[in-house]
Amino acid sequence: MKILTFGEIMLRLKSPGFERLFQNAILEATFGGGEANVAVSLANYGLDVGFLTLLPNNAIGRACVAELRKFGVDTSRLIFAPGRMGIYFLESGANQRPSQVVYDREGSSISIAEPNAINWEESFRGIEWFHITGITPAISESAMTLSIKSVREAKKRGITVSCDLNYRKNLWKYGKKAEDVMPEIVEQADVIIANEEDCQKSLGIEVESCFNAQTLDVEKYKALSDAVLHAYPNLKIIAITLRESQSADVNGWSACLNDGKSFYHSRKYLISDIVDRVGGGDSFAAGLIYGLQTYHDNEQALAFATAA
Repeated sequence: MKILTFGEIMLRLKSPGFERLFQNAILEATFGGGEANVAVSLANYGLDVGFLTLLPNNAIGRACVAELRKFGVDTSRLIFAPGRMGIYFLESGANQRPSQVVYDREGSSISIAEPNAINWEESFRGIEWFHITGITPAISESAMTLSIKSVREAKKRGITVSCDLNYRKNLWKYGKKAEDVMPEIVEQADVIIANEEDCQKSLGIEVESCFNAQTLDVEKYKALSDAVLHAYPNLKIIAITLRESQSADVNGWSACLNDGKSFYHSRKYLISDIVDRVGGGDSFAAGLIYGLQTYHDNEQALAFATAA
């Protein structure tokens, strides 16, 4: 099965180790973005996956393309366009000090792209699964238009659509709220991935808080996922990630899945001595896409995604 992911990829500048930003004159330069992270994970699992975005045709944009190719991601659908590559600065947290991300992405190629910048007929040729996140429509009105168009064009062609809601309050700055936009995208989706805040802020759906005396109430997550499936009958599956942040170094991690027939809750992992927290949700999304294609049992697919 050929998979396509679509979204913004950025230059990632990280302070070394657990140092503060600019505590050291050196910053580690790599590339990253939710949908690109998913594509790389899927390529690492041996799946046929491409990544679609718009990049500047300069040394930085071309280096990004080379990096994606290194992991076996198909870059033939990438578009070179006016604008710049967005940047994010990352400072890893340690113990009680949380991680910090600073975005510098205004004017990026994807954020200023025209509505007709992508030829969807060519982009979707041979594609059977399409993945997007709630980050892309949050970037700008232009990116929102492309995001909505992408899922509509995918469904028109009978392509399976997955969406990680990925609510980012710091990105919705152009006059629209997530709740104004994301329902239109979710209406075209078959599989969504979320957490409790995503459901509240992106879809306006909430139940009594899933946290009870500092612990997770799994039954509340069943009620929440039932409510989402009821509101969006087009959905076949909703997976909800359950992260318990004890500190920057220690997280509890599990997930649940509701397919409308059964509700599954995975085993819980206690992850200590975290090396790099950014992209953990993307690894889950890729694991779920892989699991749903590889296993006939949704419970097994969830177990793989959680472990991933």
